Amino acid sequence: MAKTVFITGITGQDGAYLAKLLLEKGYKVYGGYRRLSTPNFWRIEELAIKDKISLLEVDLLDSGNLIRTLNETKPDEVYNLAAQSFVAVSFEKPVLTGQVTALGVTNLLEAVRIVNTKIKLYQASSSEMFGKVQEIPQKETTPFYPRSPYAVAKLYGHWITINYRESFNIFACSGILFNHESPLRGIEFVTRKITDAAVRIKTGKQDCLEIGNLDAKRDWGFAGDYVRSIWMMLQQNKPEDFVIATGEAHSVREFIEQAFQHAGFYIEWRGTGVDEKGIDRKSGKVLIKINPKFFRPAEVEFLCGDSSRAREKLGWKPEVTFSELVQMMVQSDLKRMEKNNN
Repeated sequence: MAKTVFITGITGQDGAYLAKLLLEKGYKVYGGYRRLSTPNFWRIEELAIKDKISLLEVDLLDSGNLIRTLNETKPDEVYNLAAQSFVAVSFEKPVLTGQVTALGVTNLLEAVRIVNTKIKLYQASSSEMFGKVQEIPQKETTPFYPRSPYAVAKLYGHWITINYRESFNIFACSGILFNHESPLRGIEFVTRKITDAAVRIKTGKQDCLEIGNLDAKRDWGFAGDYVRSIWMMLQQNKPEDFVIATGEAHSVREFIEQAFQHAGFYIEWRGTGVDEKGIDRKSGKVLIKINPKFFRPAEVEFLCGDSSRAREKLGWKPEVTFSELVQMMVQSDLKRMEKNNN
């Protein structure tokens, strides 16, 4: 018999890719989305799956709403991908971030405990919880040192998931996913900001890209690869938490160089500190500038994950390389630009 799944945050990058994967596996998919004046369905529309999903308005801060939703949908599996997920915004809205990204997890776990403890639950944890890293690379046993309200809230969600697993024998586990990007990434995130800017500069719609810390390093993978791992976690005999990562770290600077190269620019760096600029070697134009307003109050300089446990126990491994990911995102933004111009 086909399984039923309920995905919170289905309109986000991971929710859209996960929904597509589970539809292909024959699941009946219910998706929860947050009420907005203009619903944000572009990702599930771009993947051509909107009509195959049963969409429900869901609020992680309303426990009654969550209990009714689980009673109505009767899911075998629940994937909690909903959150205030933008680090920069968490410094501007720390209380809201705590309510949604931390306490929202408790509301969902409590709903599972009340409705049906046989439901398997996945919690989206984050590599940002490692923050000021205590060892390199980071693995499941690495101590956490969060450096933003978002990361602190994610850490609460991570530990409350473990607590419910141990207290109420619920199959609940967390995936500590390192940065994962795709053409469906929101424009506010640095990777998509870079690829979109490269395309807009190429087509004359933008003069230059303003960016923050060029030397921050991240372990970037493809979101389509990473959602496979989170499905695999809920297919295990017992719940365990896993780090999901490529094991390679690349700087923001490298990401810019590759993205702009795919758009036809070769970047040369001149200057130091906040005065450093990225210049197009061919035209001599300044295409990248540093803007201090994009620096974080507390920076996370280096994240690189060790996913050997996931590779061994789940049989998971990433398929898309860093270079392929950057190229995929630039090409997607070029297609979007061409489509909008026609």
